[in-house]
Amino acid sequence: GTDSTEAPAKPKRSFYAARDLYKYRHQYPNFKDIRYQNDLSNLRFYKNKIPFKPDGVYIEEVLNKWKGDYEKLEHNHTYIQWLFPLREQGLNFYAKELTTYEIEEFKKTKEAIRRFLLAYKMMLEFFGIKLIDKTGNVARAVNWQERFQHLNESQHNYLRITRILKSLGELGYESFKSPLVKFILHEALVENTIPNIKQSALEYFVYTIRDRRERRKLLRFAQKHYTPSENFIWGPPRKAQPEGSKAQKPPGPPTAGQHGPMSMHKKPKDSKNASSAAHGISKAAEDKKVASKESEETDKPSEEPGSEAAQPGDPGQDEVANNSSPRAEKTVTHPEEQKESASPSEKDEASDTRNQDGGSPGDAGSHDDAALP
Repeated sequence: GTDSTEAPAKPKRSFYAARDLYKYRHQYPNFKDIRYQNDLSNLRFYKNKIPFKPDGVYIEEVLNKWKGDYEKLEHNHTYIQWLFPLREQGLNFYAKELTTYEIEEFKKTKEAIRRFLLAYKMMLEFFGIKLIDKTGNVARAVNWQERFQHLNESQHNYLRITRILKSLGELGYESFKSPLVKFILHEALVENTIPNIKQSALEYFVYTIRDRRERRKLLRFAQKHYTPSENFIWGPPRKAQPEGSKAQKPPGPPTAGQHGPMSMHKKPKDSKNASSAAHGISKAAEDKKVASKESEETDKPSEEPGSEAAQPGDPGQDEVANNSSPRAEKTVTHPEEQKESASPSEKDEASDTRNQDGGSPGDAGSHDDAALP
């Protein structure tokens, strides 16, 4: 049989995606929260007290006039950070990161939560999806065919979905993530309506979910329907990768050699790679610690050296690393996506992996699937 790691079209895991999502799932370890040094901009925006910057538009206008205006929702790249705030800086520097104090206040503010859910529904409809109940279940919207076709071709929206999922988790709607991710996986893998999203769904969307059991359920579902099955690199390796190979690369601090052979960033041509490789090694050591820790605690992504090529995001995790290739961090990053919601780590990844064809860090493949269950 073909060794899946040899298949040129095989996806790869993105180390940076894994690192980014690990930090998110674990509430940003080692991050000092500026708990009180915040003017509660996100909450005030959602209370309709201030407009979002730089556009100067209030939330009520967005919810009433932008809803259904797909051109505006597609081409404006500054609203998404305000509608779905995170505890990390995105690319709209006018938007403020959430703080833990603001999150507590937001959850207690009924009008803010009401509008937040309306914003979620508005974006779901933009993607061709509708929220059908209060537990977060979703289904195809009436306009699903046209919107899925658009979603399949506009990969910067995958980064938006990652951001939306993260924001749901910060503002009290963690339980809404699984139904959406399961729906997307079903459409991508079973119905084949949005095939281009599968890499992002497996690299990023699944890994925004904090409950390991939920992640595992989703990965099992995806593995069952993924084709070709030998290219499924998320979660513990099966078949071709017996235990030996898994053990062969136990999580541990990376050694220079690990990154050496395949320049850390898969694009050795870039001069940026040279410097980033050097800086990467020390950084990688620290990051790998995180990733390996992740892999122990959560799921382990199998990082196979296969080609990560056309898939937007590779799970270049070193978790199960069947491959010794450190992670092709060649996540495909779409500049647009990045613009909207890339977190710093996604941005790094994005800049490194901008070549890939369809995946921007937030986008499809580069999601952080840091640890496969």
